[in-house]
Amino acid sequence: MIYIEDNFLSLDDFEDINNSINSCKFNPVDVGDSFFYVQESNEKINNYVINKLEKFEGRRLTNILSFFRVATDKLDTSWRIHSDLIVNGQKPDRALVLYLSPKKRTDTHGTAFWDHVYYGKKLFNNCTNEEYDNLIKVDSNNLDKWSLRTVVDYEPNRLVSYPANYFHSKYPNEGWKEGRKVFVMFYKFN
Repeated sequence: MIYIEDNFLSLDDFEDINNSINSCKFNPVDVGDSFFYVQESNEKINNYVINKLEKFEGRRLTNILSFFRVATDKLDTSWRIHSDLIVNGQKPDRALVLYLSPKKRTDTHGTAFWDHVYYGKKLFNNCTNEEYDNLIKVDSNNLDKWSLRTVVDYEPNRLVSYPANYFHSKYPNEGWKEGRKVFVMFYKFN
């Protein structure tokens, strides 16, 4: 199930986080076939998000990995449709995106969920590393292999949480000049 929570952060926390990420550089991270541009998150935001999520989920959670990410009209412009089946050697139950930067586009944009021609809407849990690698290297940017299921619209301070094995991507495949800035987290149930 995909769920959406608007106004996830308090206004003060939302402004503090935006001021912080806007004052720091996003660093390239090589993900094999492309680069992501990220900043590390900190314990304050991680704990804030986990504590709020535990109320939504009704159980204890563990953060596997979290960071801030930017995509512009020039950086990180591939589709890279994928599933987050394994992150840092662990299997997250869910992933989330929290939209941070001001909305600059007027067309449909946000987080897309896709169906693969063979796998459907999610990657199966016993997928081999070879199958996953092939999917990322061969299919992730080939739109002939995918059909768009839905797009969760971008709104600042909107949180989108979804099963980590769902196929997804940013939508469309690029941000805007100033940058589509988001907070990303992968978490599991205790």
